[in-house]
Amino acid sequence: MEHLEMAGIITAFVDKVEKLIPQYLQQEEERLKARGGIAICIIDQEGSVYGKMFGEDKILARERYRTAWMKASQVWITGIRTGEFERLVYTGAIDEASFGIKKPDYIGWEGGQPVHLPNGMVLSVGFSGLRSATDLEIVNRALQSEG
Repeated sequence: MEHLEMAGIITAFVDKVEKLIPQYLQQEEERLKARGGIAICIIDQEGSVYGKMFGEDKILARERYRTAWMKASQVWITGIRTGEFERLVYTGAIDEASFGIKKPDYIGWEGGQPVHLPNGMVLSVGFSGLRSATDLEIVNRALQSEG
């Protein structure tokens, strides 16, 4: 797939995520967690990085983007959801060193996940700024939404 075509697909996906954010911010717990900074980072199979920061607090949004990038890049390297990777390491099911990522350099929080597009492409997505379960949910909802 050409870079411009992939960029268009990812931009449309990020737009869907952005449209969902206000629904989550209506919940006080999510609003308090976000504190004016939310971010998404997406890495395609070729290693191109896409992303967006949301909210009025630029410093917090920058920090959230750093976390989203850490999540997305870990998924890009391992192919495993961030929380699942940590569980597999701590139960001895995998050796973290085999991926080149060692404590404390990997993210154990939820919010990083591989996303499979209908065209067969896989994106590594990191989302940060809401509660961990919501970080996963909003990305999945955007993937499943129409238009």
